[in-house]
Amino acid sequence: MRFRVRRVTTTRAGGVSKPPYDTFNLGDHVGDDPAAVAANRRRLATALGLGGDGGDDRVVWMNQVHSAHVQVVDGVGETVDGTDGLVTTVPGLAVAVVTADCVPVLMADARAGVVAAVHAGRVGAQQGIVARALETMVSVGAQIEDVSVLLGPAVSGPNYEVPEQMAAEVERALPGSRTTTARGTPGLDLRTGIAAQLRTLGVGAVDVDPRCTVADPALFSHRRDNPTGRLASLIWLEPVEGRAQ
Repeated sequence: MRFRVRRVTTTRAGGVSKPPYDTFNLGDHVGDDPAAVAANRRRLATALGLGGDGGDDRVVWMNQVHSAHVQVVDGVGETVDGTDGLVTTVPGLAVAVVTADCVPVLMADARAGVVAAVHAGRVGAQQGIVARALETMVSVGAQIEDVSVLLGPAVSGPNYEVPEQMAAEVERALPGSRTTTARGTPGLDLRTGIAAQLRTLGVGAVDVDPRCTVADPALFSHRRDNPTGRLASLIWLEPVEGRAQ
């Protein structure tokens, strides 16, 4: 079977949540009305053709904890606790990550039929969550040289100020991450560090969404607005009939 990889990242627009979560908040852990979050998630699944009967949408969500834990999933309508990475080999089943400054990492091997969604915040990235997700993909059939990665919208280096010691610690664990902010202070650019890590691990196809969550008012940002909502980034495999496209 041949597959087309589908990747989607949402914005703030198009939902039913009230301020300060307006309007398309997809995080269920930030203080928003649970009914609004559920309605937004159902609206998203339906719009993407992933809606199911009886509310069993073909989207798997995580209750993220800033860890290096990765879970393989194959069930519809699941929400996985205590993890920051999801891997699946099930066509038509989307795995989702929610963010509001952290890096959403969407990984795929279309040839083998394996995808992953990863929540890479500072702590998880420093602990190796992205490398762990890649290892998990390989364990279920992916080939590193066939993996492609998209690093989604996140806080950019010019807007991610941290103490000098923290910048140095992250740089040791994730070389390429340390940078200087627009104010000339120590900062982090996690996407640059993650991209460098992936290339070191043998992944050649790494794309970066250039949008900064802090700078772009169309996106949720915890650093800019707290409390606030969460964006969702999803990835899934769509079977392709006939020849590969």
